Amino acid sequence: MAEANDDIKVLSFEAALAQLEEIVGKLESGRAPLAESIAIYERGEALKAHCEGLLRTAEARIEKITLSREGKAIGTEPLDA
Repeated sequence: MAEANDDIKVLSFEAALAQLEEIVGKLESGRAPLAESIAIYERGEALKAHCEGLLRTAEARIEKITLSREGKAIGTEPLDA
């Protein structure tokens, strides 16, 4: 099944989230037959993992601007520092 979801690796966060929302809607509506529901659920799990990974990467890149006593930017530091 992993090969069927290889395209997920190249999706942007927004595109993956849109697909995930579509899958959730389809599963909640009960419109899909059982076999299709299982397949799209598995894709949804892969999309969720991809989105979580992209968010972790983005969070690691966010930095906080440090200011001098005068209020001027003097550098950056990790957000969680």
